[in-house]
Amino acid sequence: MPCGVDADANLDFFSIADNISDLPNECLACIFKSLDSVDRENCSLVCRRWLRVEGQNRHRLSLEVEEPVQPKPDLLPLIPSLFTRFDAVTTLALKCSSIPIRPRPSLIGNDALILISLHCPNLTHLKLHACEELIDEAMAAFAINCKGLKELNCDSCNFGAKGMNAVLDHASSLQELSLKHIRGLSSDSSAAIPIGPGVAANSLKKICIERVLGQCFGPLIIGSKNLRTLKITYCFSRYYWDELLKAIAEEITGLVEVYLNTFVTDVGLAAFSNCCSNLEILHFEESECTNAGLVSIADNCKRLRQLHIDGWKFYNIGDEGLIAIAKGCPNLEELVLFGINLTFLSLSLLGANCQNLERLAVGWSDTFGDAEISCIADKCIRLKNLYIMKCPGVTNYVMEALPGRCSNLVKVKIRSCSGITCNGVVVSQVVCWGLWDIIVDGYTDDTLWVDIMGTRRDFKTNSLF
Repeated sequence: MPCGVDADANLDFFSIADNISDLPNECLACIFKSLDSVDRENCSLVCRRWLRVEGQNRHRLSLEVEEPVQPKPDLLPLIPSLFTRFDAVTTLALKCSSIPIRPRPSLIGNDALILISLHCPNLTHLKLHACEELIDEAMAAFAINCKGLKELNCDSCNFGAKGMNAVLDHASSLQELSLKHIRGLSSDSSAAIPIGPGVAANSLKKICIERVLGQCFGPLIIGSKNLRTLKITYCFSRYYWDELLKAIAEEITGLVEVYLNTFVTDVGLAAFSNCCSNLEILHFEESECTNAGLVSIADNCKRLRQLHIDGWKFYNIGDEGLIAIAKGCPNLEELVLFGINLTFLSLSLLGANCQNLERLAVGWSDTFGDAEISCIADKCIRLKNLYIMKCPGVTNYVMEALPGRCSNLVKVKIRSCSGITCNGVVVSQVVCWGLWDIIVDGYTDDTLWVDIMGTRRDFKTNSLF
């Protein structure tokens, strides 16, 4: 035996190798589940058995074309072998390039989607991004073959109301539906074909629509009796949503989360607040709501935990509405106010009555200044995060007022407030009650607007805090 080689060590190595070979398939599958996608793929290359076990226990699969490819990629001939290996897939994502070029490389066509549905009848989650070739007939065939679908997320596709109705007529277990930039649902002609809940009327819990023609979705929303989350973004139709919210008030009573980025007035807010006693999260922007609308929310939605208001275009809301919220919503934990001219009068009540308030953001307010900062320091004892933007009344006093007075405060972010002279300063101090940070930056150009609009677009996924 060569010098320096331990015979016992070699025996131990081969013994371990034999033990690994003796592992049952179920144990191997558990090990594979704990690995990331790269390590898992590497393991599948070790031997044919590992390849088979890894494929049979992979429940999520994502196929994506990142860059422009010439000639145009074709998934169709690969589907039989691909889904013979991954025959247990229940969650599938098909994504084409997001690069704004024409023609955009298409990963999946109509025949490919139909063939996938035949190989994956147990599919429960499907995400389609930029699959521009899909038409109604392909969606209808898919719906017939995959009746167990629970979640459908489509972005930048071309099918229309007929395809969507086909899905809803067959997916009796559908719980989440998200439709964004669906070109077949963005033209005036699509309004002539209403979309109904079909057999998913009792199962749908969440509906998100963005940049589509809202008129055709009225029957779907109203007919989803157990709806808990409703999100409407950039579906502009003046006063249509007020009427729809009235109809919702008569049919749906279990809404918990509502996100409205569309034209809504006090009429709509008052209508649906009357039936939403369980409402916990409310975000609305691009609306023409006034203090009266907030009073309606405060009177009826006592369980409210998050309230985001973006009124920067109209400035119709002030202390009166916020005082009503302070009195009627004691469980408030997060409050975002853009374009709201509030003062210490409402802030003092919010601090006194909303003892759980931990996150506060104020922006584009001409009345928010040093007096309001002092009020926050004295009244908002549970506050952990404070975000201030475009409030010219805020000065360097904020650096003196907050440390030592807000014992739970973790971070303060101040952006583009003209009264602050210490632009670019990051201050960190360790005091007896912990670590706090004040971050001040002085963006004055359009990059600030681009940055904050990224947050405006979706409060839920782009947190200010």
